[in-house]
Amino acid sequence: QDSGKPRHADHLRLGSNHDPQFEPIVSLPEQEIKMLEDEEELFKMLAKLFRFASENDLPEWKERGTGDVKLLKHKKGTIRLLMWWDKTLKTCANHYITPMMELKPSVGSDSAWVWNTHADFADECPKPELLAIRFLNAENAQKFKTKFEERRKEIKEREKKGSGKNDHAEKVAEKLETLSVKEETKEDAEEKQ
Repeated sequence: QDSGKPRHADHLRLGSNHDPQFEPIVSLPEQEIKMLEDEEELFKMLAKLFRFASENDLPEWKERGTGDVKLLKHKKGTIRLLMWWDKTLKTCANHYITPMMELKPSVGSDSAWVWNTHADFADECPKPELLAIRFLNAENAQKFKTKFEERRKEIKEREKKGSGKNDHAEKVAEKLETLSVKEETKEDAEEKQ
């Protein structure tokens, strides 16, 4: 009793010339992901990123995506953490490393770290985030921490040197103020005579 309709197995035996075209159910806009020309890649490793959704009625960790986390150094000295989701190329994390950032171990995992950032640009508008990152194993997590800490210390040292320059500038400004006061005093003396 053949109804003339192909059976399921017949669908699998379609010739190699058969190339069906299917329109996607959801169309995603093309994302252009690029490093700045003035940035050098210092670190790159596959990881999974999470954000703490404190705005929910029941705050919880939400997955942000899986992809390569990168540490990028700009020629001006700033260090940026950048990560985007491999599947959609949506940015998961995009923020500068600051001296106050501290990686803390994630409870119950030797392959994950947690940290705060005051201005993450993943959604284009900067906002504070509590982020967690998990690696394939503890060894990879330690490599990330080592690189992160090296960069954080580098930024801290650079800022110390920069603040030294500001101290010098302040001293120069103070001396200029005393000079201008003395000039005023000379003028006052001349007017009195």
